[in-house]
Amino acid sequence: MKTVRSSLARDVYVYDAVRTPKGRVRRSGGTLADVPAHELLAGLLRALAARGLDPHVVDDMVIGTSTAAGEQGSAIARAATLWAGWPDTVPGGVVSRLCCSGIDAIGSATARVASGMADVAVAGGVESMSRVPLLHDKPAFAFDGDLRDRTGFVTIGVSADLTAADAGITRDELDAYAVRSHHRAVKAPTSMSVVPVMSRWATLAGDEGARTDADVIGFGALPTLFEDDPSWDLVASRLPDSTRPAGGLHTMATAPQLADGASAALLGGAESEQTLGSHPHARILAVTQAAVRSPRLTAAVDAARKALAQTGLRPRDLDVVEANESFAVSPLLLTRELDLDPARVNPNGGACSTGHPLGATGGVLLVNALDHLERTDGELALLTIPGGLGLGAAAIVQRLR
Repeated sequence: MKTVRSSLARDVYVYDAVRTPKGRVRRSGGTLADVPAHELLAGLLRALAARGLDPHVVDDMVIGTSTAAGEQGSAIARAATLWAGWPDTVPGGVVSRLCCSGIDAIGSATARVASGMADVAVAGGVESMSRVPLLHDKPAFAFDGDLRDRTGFVTIGVSADLTAADAGITRDELDAYAVRSHHRAVKAPTSMSVVPVMSRWATLAGDEGARTDADVIGFGALPTLFEDDPSWDLVASRLPDSTRPAGGLHTMATAPQLADGASAALLGGAESEQTLGSHPHARILAVTQAAVRSPRLTAAVDAARKALAQTGLRPRDLDVVEANESFAVSPLLLTRELDLDPARVNPNGGACSTGHPLGATGGVLLVNALDHLERTDGELALLTIPGGLGLGAAAIVQRLR
């Protein structure tokens, strides 16, 4: 095992990590559309207990939710612990940092353990986009004209097109990437860390959405989504030197698919091994946040550079990179900017093929990375997510051999 420095004051370890399958959102009602957010999350809490966790030892739980409103608003973390039958003594709170919420939750729980505020914590996220759609909370930055203009909020697909155009990434490159995402997802092995979810119609045991028939001809024939979006007027006034691509760039195939899902990781310090009665699987080395002038979608690259700098690692040291496919431009840009081996970036597909359940995604990426490291006997993984309003997040974890 490599000697790698951690950015934390005290080592924090991942003792277990689970997630639900990602269920695609559909107009007619997706497979998980009848499963509320508190049940998606509670199912994972019950699974952690079934895998050996005594819930009485959990000091805190931090859950990321992008749209913290409606039935997944307020104290959804606390509600889920009680719905799961966990002890009344287990607290829970929510963080919301748009798409970066899941990594933020992991970072917040990690900080609690590293500082000694908690010995054992659960971190993850949940998002039922079928039941609580994007912008259901009507945030002022999207609906108040003055605040929208000040923050640079635009349709995130416009941000993706703008970022791709400024970076010189073409429509053909985006389409080819999405095809690769589908093909890799189709071939992805099953995982014991994915906890099946029973809905009214079926039991979902694996991610939905990956297509065996994905090809560049079919994807290339799809219309672009954001060519005529009125948000381009704000882009022109806020970023006058930016490039507006003629005809648009991203399509339904190169956008992240909407999905329902949840994730949960069990974190603790070195002394938690005795408390939990199990050995840790990985060490958290860094969790970073970054921001750029919105509406650019590049902050995940900056967050990744921060994480690498804090740990003294180089991009070529990484065995796998789980870069959320927040539109196909995101992993393509990260790969180019960090000079990554494309074979190590999202080797089992990503959000273009199997969906992006917003607040749950940070934990989903963690599970995917740890699974891949275990299968390949790898050691180091980078997780990244870009978000709206110019946000970005990253984390680096080290598998323990």
